[in-house]
Amino acid sequence: MLEGDAVNAAVDRDGALQALERELSVLLRRARAAQLEMARAVHPELESGAYGLLLRLEQVGPQRPTDLAAYFGVGKATMSRQLRSLKDLGLVTREPDPADGRAFLMTLTREGRRRFTGVREARRARYLSLMSAWDRSEVAELARLLHRLNEQSREV
Repeated sequence: MLEGDAVNAAVDRDGALQALERELSVLLRRARAAQLEMARAVHPELESGAYGLLLRLEQVGPQRPTDLAAYFGVGKATMSRQLRSLKDLGLVTREPDPADGRAFLMTLTREGRRRFTGVREARRARYLSLMSAWDRSEVAELARLLHRLNEQSREV
């Protein structure tokens, strides 16, 4: 590659990274606002960060608090506080882990699942409306790329 080509490639890459940073910043800000709105729809006292916990428990089933903390990249104390709040609100329950009597698993309660499912269905309807003009392959590609970014960001 010629020196000028290398400079142009670096400028193009930097411009692309700046655009990515800008768009991710907007997306994350809007996502935080939407997450708070969804959390409040599940329960008026629910913290926005706890909505993701409900989503994870709904997707994968009962989980140890340590596994949840590792998945979300937060400390055990933060996870413990969020789970205690969910338990106090009646959205999750704590059950002994049959594989290890010293540990316990967090599980959605029937009420937690009912409330979460209603909010999730409303959110999916909003996504469907927002992306109605998108081709199915574009939606799949966006999901694939975001998954790749999320997986790599766990390594950082």
